[in-house]
Amino acid sequence: MKKLFSTIAVVIAFVASVQAQGVLKFNKEVHDFGKITEGPLATYNFEVTNTGTAPVVISNAMASCGCTTPEWSKDAIMPGGKSTIKVGYNTSGRPGAFTKTITVTSNAENATVILTIKGEVTGASAPAPAAPSAAPAAKKKATAKKKPAKLLPL
Repeated sequence: MKKLFSTIAVVIAFVASVQAQGVLKFNKEVHDFGKITEGPLATYNFEVTNTGTAPVVISNAMASCGCTTPEWSKDAIMPGGKSTIKVGYNTSGRPGAFTKTITVTSNAENATVILTIKGEVTGASAPAPAAPSAAPAAKKKATAKKKPAKLLPL
């Protein structure tokens, strides 16, 4: 009988350890930059906590386009541990509203999480155009008298 109880205890412990898994919990999954000026790189750090019972490794963070660049630690996030995923958006030459996603893949219970950044890039303030200086000269040319061509002797 004692052997039976020991075997059952070992089986339960094994099943519990197999089911132990990490869980990623993000501080938020959507970040709105609001209105940002065109030119500089806009960045945000998504904070993530492992609320599970096993270490989690983020294997990939893939952006929806080349204008968005995610950076993350390749180290395991221990149970109760925290990490960040830094996301950069290149605003240069991209005026207007944007919404971009970053797909985070890991060995956690929630193996795929989609993070979103959005905002509106306002055009960089350009200097006022200079007054056209070529216009008066062009007008002068049009009113100038033409000189007759000189004929060369034969």
